[in-house]
Amino acid sequence: MPLPAARDAPLGATLVPGGATFRVWAPRANAVHIALSAPGVRSLDGWARSDDNRLVADGGYWSGFAAGVGDGWQYRYWTEGPGGSGLKRDPRARQLETGNWPESDCIVRGPAAWPWHDADFRPPRFHELIIYQLHIGVFYARDDGGRDIRLGRVSKFLDAADRIEYLAALGINAIQPLPLVEWQGPNSRGYNNTDFFSPEMDYAVPPADLGPYLIRVNAMLGRKGHAPVTAADLGDQVEQLKAFVDLCHLNGIAVIGDVVYNHAGGPFDAQSMRFVDQPADQQWNARDSYFIGGDGWAGGRIFDYSADEVCGFLIDNARAYYDYFHLDGLRYDEVTVTHWNGGDRFCRDITSTLGFHNRGAIQIAEYWDWDRAKPVEPGGLGFDAALDDRLRKEVRSVLAQVAVGKDAPVNLDPVRDALRPVPGFPQGAWRSVNHLENHDLVDADRENKADIKPRIPRLAHWDDRRDWYARSRSRVATGLLLTAPGIPMLFMGQEFLEDKPWHNNPAIDAFFLYWNGLDGPHPDAAMRDFHRFVTELCWLRRRHPALCGDGCNPYYVHNNDRVLAVQRWVEGVARDVIAVASLAETTRWGYPLPLPVGGHWLEVFNGDAYDDMPAGGGYKPNVPGNPGGIDGNGPPLADCPVSARIVVPANGFLVFARDRGD
Repeated sequence: MPLPAARDAPLGATLVPGGATFRVWAPRANAVHIALSAPGVRSLDGWARSDDNRLVADGGYWSGFAAGVGDGWQYRYWTEGPGGSGLKRDPRARQLETGNWPESDCIVRGPAAWPWHDADFRPPRFHELIIYQLHIGVFYARDDGGRDIRLGRVSKFLDAADRIEYLAALGINAIQPLPLVEWQGPNSRGYNNTDFFSPEMDYAVPPADLGPYLIRVNAMLGRKGHAPVTAADLGDQVEQLKAFVDLCHLNGIAVIGDVVYNHAGGPFDAQSMRFVDQPADQQWNARDSYFIGGDGWAGGRIFDYSADEVCGFLIDNARAYYDYFHLDGLRYDEVTVTHWNGGDRFCRDITSTLGFHNRGAIQIAEYWDWDRAKPVEPGGLGFDAALDDRLRKEVRSVLAQVAVGKDAPVNLDPVRDALRPVPGFPQGAWRSVNHLENHDLVDADRENKADIKPRIPRLAHWDDRRDWYARSRSRVATGLLLTAPGIPMLFMGQEFLEDKPWHNNPAIDAFFLYWNGLDGPHPDAAMRDFHRFVTELCWLRRRHPALCGDGCNPYYVHNNDRVLAVQRWVEGVARDVIAVASLAETTRWGYPLPLPVGGHWLEVFNGDAYDDMPAGGGYKPNVPGNPGGIDGNGPPLADCPVSARIVVPANGFLVFARDRGD
C-alpha cells in the first residue's frame, strides 16, 4: 500500500504531529517514492523502493505522510518517468547535507532552531537606504590571531558576521549579498543556483570549527544585551545564515537578498530540479517541467513562466526569504530576461504578492529594457525600485575625460542630466538605485576580459591609484554618488579605495580585498583616509533629510571651470543642501557661485579635510575651504537670484547646508 495521501500539505517536507508530510510537483513522472533515513545514517543506506514508500498522485503532484519522521531526517525522492528512474533532491528542500555532493540528501527541518533577537528591528524606509553589495565567499575571513584565512577556502556566513559592526560604523544601513542559495561547486558568483530553498553549503562553518566563531557571535550578542547561544544553535548553513541576518538587524542593517528568477543552473546534475520527473528528452535544448527549451541564459535554463506551478515555486521561494530567514527585501537579477521570455505576468504576481505580504520589504529590479516595459511605473511590472546606470556611466565618462590632463575639455552636462529623474521612475526619485561599481562591472572572472571595467581609483588615474589625482577624483565621484537622489549602492572595498577587480575564486588571492591596507599592522594611509571620507559622507546623508528626498536641481554647470552645483531639498522643510563638485586641478579662491536661495549656508562637509589626514586622528589642518560658511548676499548670477564668493578646492567636493543635521 502507498503512504497515506497528503494532498492539502504544503509543498516540500513539513513536520506534523506523528511524522512528516512530503509533497512534490512532478507532472511527467509515472511514480514517485520517498527515500528516508534517520539522522546519522549515511546517505539513505538500507533504503529499498517498494509500495510502502510510494507517494500518491494528484494531478501532477505527489504526496504522502510518513510516520515517525522528525527534525534532521534525511530524504530524497525516487522518481520513475519517461526517461528512466533515479534519486532526486526535493526542489523545495530547506537544507542539503554537506560534504557529499552530488549525493547530498535533503534534510527535514522543523521550526527555527535559531533564537531570533530582531523583533524590534524595522528596516530603513526605502528612500533612506544606503546599500553595500558584497560576496560572502571572498569578502572577509580572519582567524583569532588576525591572519587572513581566505586563500583556498570559501569564506563563510560567520566570517562575514565578523565585519557587521564595521559596516554599521561605516554608515550603510543595508547590505545586498550576492546570491546565497546552493549552486554546484564550492565557489561561484552565485547566479547558477540549483537548489533554491537551501543556503549554500560551502558557506557553513563545520561543527568542529565553530568554537572561535561561537565566542565572537556571543560577544556581539552581549554588546547588544542578549544572552549567549550554544554551538547547537549555529549547527549548519541554515542556522548560520539566520544568525548572520539576526546580527545585521541588531546592528541596524537590513539584508536584501539577491534572487535569480530568470534562470537556474549551469550546469544541472542528474538529481537536480531539472530532472525531477525524469523527462523523456533530457537533451540540453529540450523543454521540461520547470524550464523552457533552447539556449537558456548565462549557461543556465530560463524558467517557464506560462506554468502556474513554476511561478508558484518562485513566489514561495521569495516568501521563504522573508518568513524563514527574515530578509528585508529582494534584488531580482536580470528581470529583462524574464520580460523577454513571457514573464511580465509573473513579475506582477510576485511583486504584488510580496508587497502585500511584507510592505516594508523593498523589491529592486535589475532591468535594462526601458523602452519596452517600465518596472516601477503604475501598470508596469510592480517593482519598487530599479538599478539605474545613468549616473554611473556619466561620472565614469567624466573621470576618463579629466584623466587626460588639466587642459582637456570636460563636459559635465551629462552628469547634470543623470541627476534628474528619468521618466521611467515616477512617484519618487528614490526609485533609482545608483552606483559607480557593482559585481558585474568590476568582475575579473568575466568571459570577455575587455568587459572588465576599472574600479574608480584606477579610472581616476591609471598610472598611480594612490596619488593625489586618484584620491581627489575618487572623492568627487563618490561624493556625487552619496549626495545624488535615489538609493546609493557601494560595492565591497569601494569605501576604502580598493583598486582591483574582484574574483569569486578563493584560490586567486591577487584579487582579494586588501583589508590590511585599511586596518593591518602597516595600513595604507590613502585607504584609511578615504574610508573616513566615505564614512562621514554616509552619516551626513543620514543626518540631512534633503539628501534622501526627491528634490534635486543640478542648477549650475560650468564646463570650462569644471564645476557642478546641485541643490537638494524636501518640500515644505527649509533644510536645503547644496553640493559643489570641482574637477579643476587648481583651487579657486573667491569663486562666484550662483545660489538658488540666499542667506547663510554652513559648510558641513569638505572632502579636502580627508586627504593626508594626521595619523593620530583629527582632520587635515588648513585645507582650502569655507569654515565659517558662506553668505548668499551677492548679485544675481546664472539665473539665480543671489550668489556668494566661495573657495573651491582643486578636485574638491563641498556640501553646504542650513544646519548641521540632526
